[in-house]
Amino acid sequence: MKKLITLIYLLISASMLAQEVTIQTTKGKLAGLLTAQNTIQKFLGIKQAKTFGPSPMQAKPAPFAFWSSEYLIPDSPISEDCLYLNVWAPATKAEKKAVLVYIYGGGFRSGGTACPIYDGENMAKKGIVFVSVNYRVGTFGFLAHPELSKEATYQSSGNYALLDLIAGLKWVKDNISTFGGDPNRVTIAGQSAGAFAVNFLCASPLAKGLFQRAIAESGGSMLPSPLRPSLTKAQAEANGVEWAAKLGAKSLAELRELPAEAIQKVGASASPFSDGYVLPFSMPEIYQKGLQNDVPILVGWNAEDRLSSKATEPTVFKTSIEKRFGARSSELLSQYPPEISSSSLNLGRDESFGVQVHTWAKTQNMRGKAPVFMYQFTRAIPGYDEATRFGAFHTGEVPYAYANLNQVNRPFEDADQVLSEKMSSYWVNFAKTGNPNGSGLPTWPSFSNKDQKVQILDKVIQTKELPSRKALELLESFY
Repeated sequence: MKKLITLIYLLISASMLAQEVTIQTTKGKLAGLLTAQNTIQKFLGIKQAKTFGPSPMQAKPAPFAFWSSEYLIPDSPISEDCLYLNVWAPATKAEKKAVLVYIYGGGFRSGGTACPIYDGENMAKKGIVFVSVNYRVGTFGFLAHPELSKEATYQSSGNYALLDLIAGLKWVKDNISTFGGDPNRVTIAGQSAGAFAVNFLCASPLAKGLFQRAIAESGGSMLPSPLRPSLTKAQAEANGVEWAAKLGAKSLAELRELPAEAIQKVGASASPFSDGYVLPFSMPEIYQKGLQNDVPILVGWNAEDRLSSKATEPTVFKTSIEKRFGARSSELLSQYPPEISSSSLNLGRDESFGVQVHTWAKTQNMRGKAPVFMYQFTRAIPGYDEATRFGAFHTGEVPYAYANLNQVNRPFEDADQVLSEKMSSYWVNFAKTGNPNGSGLPTWPSFSNKDQKVQILDKVIQTKELPSRKALELLESFY
């Protein structure tokens, strides 16, 4: 892996003048910017430290489905030279501050730290050090191949994206105190693929001691799913050989002669797997053996966490369920009635996200000692018209949780600003102490396998039994 290049920004509002500052790290000096009010330091990803570094190799971004440009990386730069991270830190260094390391989503095929909704300034204003880390995606992040495994000192391949993240966490461990951060109070946090990555990092022995808490929004990988099939090392390597054949490459040497653009066009598997090194066993096995990094977790998902906006026609949905689940199909249809138009969408949400997070939370309670806090984000995010109203859509909670509603072009109400203030305070409190509760906030109880209380995050925040508990427990029984 290329040497991780780290560059830093001191955060300022666009209307303010800034002065340059330098800081010493284990790899040398870095230049950044200090706000006119001398309150926040911002260090971003390129050598000039005045803008983000290139995003990982991927297709050009274009708004689609629920996601407008605020949720996407910039059009450029996109490059193989992408392993950069960014730091936002309060300028005052009187006492060491908690650190939150954010991991972006994008299905492990797209994404980058330069999305506007991942800006770290407002979280730094709340008194933590905010870090965002680039990692390789798609083929570049996950290609497994027997020749790659043979040449590796650890005799495996693939999972390079997770190794990128582990390298970033090691840099944080070694350097974050220079920015006023506490290397022993690090929270990893991510959404969608970023949340899946958080789950994998919680399971990886290579990440042991690099973080003390974890936040996962809409993602986990405790069970095989339509999004993340369970793969062995042998299967992943076989997939790599098959993929190489599509490019006409019969050897690793021939693959390395191809330009990155050619490799990008022929998509390979893009998913972490049990490689015997980063992930020594399957995810359930790691937790069953009690080998996970036993840290407090804050996890949840959204009411409309769907990957499609179009419901399946009722008779087609019913037939597909009967074919998939056979004699037990009536049980499933009782929880997802075909006559209700949203049932197919809700099943997709629960299979892809809900059952993963729910199983992770319950397994942590059974196999670990650290507490679990669970949420359901149900705020229907405002839109300008019917065509831009998607409910509590996938990724919709991110600008609320990281105090970035100002980055999103939507007709937010005062209630949204209040919700964002409370959610971001929960997230900051958790980063500081491993518990989201704090002064002025509705009490958030820990999640137990018996009563399964979750925090409903909406215009009115309240605690309830998990609304989809029966449906999720039924789904779990099929594994």
